[in-house]
Amino acid sequence: MKFKKLEPIPAKRREEMPNSKLGITFKEWKAKKPNKNKWRNKRWAVLLFFNFLFWTSFAFHIGILEGSFSGSRFIGIYLMDPYNAMQEMLIANRTGYYAMLTTNFFIGFFVILMFYFLLGGRTFCSWLCPYHFLAENAEKLHNYLVKKKKIKEHSYNIGIKYIFWVGFLLLAFFTKILVFETINPVGIISRAIIYGPGLLLLWVVALLLFEIVYSKRFWCRYVCPIGVTYSALKKVSPVSVKFDLDKCGHCKDCQDVCLVPHELWFVKRGEATKEVHFTGADCTNCGLCVDICYGDALSLTIKGFDKIT
Repeated sequence: MKFKKLEPIPAKRREEMPNSKLGITFKEWKAKKPNKNKWRNKRWAVLLFFNFLFWTSFAFHIGILEGSFSGSRFIGIYLMDPYNAMQEMLIANRTGYYAMLTTNFFIGFFVILMFYFLLGGRTFCSWLCPYHFLAENAEKLHNYLVKKKKIKEHSYNIGIKYIFWVGFLLLAFFTKILVFETINPVGIISRAIIYGPGLLLLWVVALLLFEIVYSKRFWCRYVCPIGVTYSALKKVSPVSVKFDLDKCGHCKDCQDVCLVPHELWFVKRGEATKEVHFTGADCTNCGLCVDICYGDALSLTIKGFDKIT
């Protein structure tokens, strides 16, 4: 069965642009909404809070959030990173110790799956992941160096992330070792925050330097299998960024700040195929595009309901 490709809606005429409807210039229209970084500030606050809650729980023995982002327990409820859980199940199946995986293991696995289904899959990446926080700020330095023509931008086909996703699972199956967890910067940073720094942080520093001088957000865009796993949930999640074509001025500033700019393909003039679009599986619901959108054409939304304030 072949699906018919939707044709783009004809590009808006000048008189149909939002600034023309208000009787002001494009520059005046953009100046009406200064960027206040509302969603970014909320997101960073949540990210820092939960990462240091891990440390607080361990340092003061209060048992609120125990473990790390690879596997944890929140007020007695077990939580298991889905990709880590899949590796564990493959190893258990290979070694014959599948029966040793506890009920709490599977509870933690399904609780996290349900949680990120409801919140939007890759929401973990921008709202909780400690490496994401560092990479997001490293990207600013990368962009500055590109703008000053000190370095060149290098990008790759985002499809290679699926090769890494399968590859790390196969490594776990054949070696019976959690190979990915050894180099996973998310787990390394999380454990360093909780238990103290170690030599593996040098790998994280090297990775950040590579992203600054060569290919921005290389790990998150092209390698990280955790993000790929959560992307699968994002496809069916009710939480997404909504795009209203009628409100868009096609400045594309949202794409400039977007952490996964290919998800905002429809903001380019003459590209949208519907009056309303929702971002796809790779969107992290970071809110950067929402913060900068001058016409409020973009909003964090629960599908079928109003925008999230």
